[in-house]
Amino acid sequence: MAMLVIEGTFRIVGARPDGDSVRFYPNNLDDWNKVEGGRKVRRNKSGGAQLRLDGIDALETHFRTEDGETHQPPRFADAASAELLDFLGFTDVVRREKDGTVTASEPLQAPGYIFTRTADIYGRCVAFAGKGEAPGKSGTKIHVDVPMIQRTVNYHQLAHGLAYPTFYLKLFPDLRASMAEAATAARTGHLGLWPKDVTQTGGRIAEPRSLAEDLVIMPKLFRRLADYLALNDGDLSLGGFLDFLDQKDDRLFILSTGHWTSFDTIVEVIDDDTVRLTVPPEDIIFEEK
Repeated sequence: MAMLVIEGTFRIVGARPDGDSVRFYPNNLDDWNKVEGGRKVRRNKSGGAQLRLDGIDALETHFRTEDGETHQPPRFADAASAELLDFLGFTDVVRREKDGTVTASEPLQAPGYIFTRTADIYGRCVAFAGKGEAPGKSGTKIHVDVPMIQRTVNYHQLAHGLAYPTFYLKLFPDLRASMAEAATAARTGHLGLWPKDVTQTGGRIAEPRSLAEDLVIMPKLFRRLADYLALNDGDLSLGGFLDFLDQKDDRLFILSTGHWTSFDTIVEVIDDDTVRLTVPPEDIIFEEK
């Protein structure tokens, strides 16, 4: 898989990095203009851009709905964020208690690199992120293979059970298969969040705090639930959730059946208060919007 490699530094002070997103500053800012796919990478005044780590989705530490900001169970959301920063080389990270903004870290910046092909609709660079020296000349395309991916923080988060596999169409099959194997091994080994995961067994929303504090579920499903409940005027009933998903029209491909469908067809609502996914996360490839 040919991808653009860019060397630079990761910086976290003044930002709110989580388990699948961090800010990156290229050594050569012109390298952002080499990212293809028809969407421009959105940068701050210093040239830094937010990365969306490809192939993974960690529990949300801050997700905005119409009702304000919410999150997923902090035990695992915060653990994923801490593990990402530790992997990249940051220690002594201090966060503001109110909103999680990093106010200090050692070092202030950590050297590393990314592999990328595109940006998403929010201007985030969709990337694999590694630490230290890049395995190729910065600003050029190189062939990225499975061993290279296995040295990235994306793979690391899956292998430690701190993120869900969440795949999109542009990820090549060999890389996707390796990441799926890492996630499956973590689940089988009861690592990280997996012993508490209710994505397929079913999560019951019994009270307003359930979604934010209790249920460990795939973040893609959490975000749709959070948006739905924010529109529901305090009513916790999930009776209209499948219709809401149908309106969102998240398209996807199920690998095991070869079936193109939509998100609402693989979600089940039980007794108006319990929701579950009917296929495992690694069996799904989402269509990028």
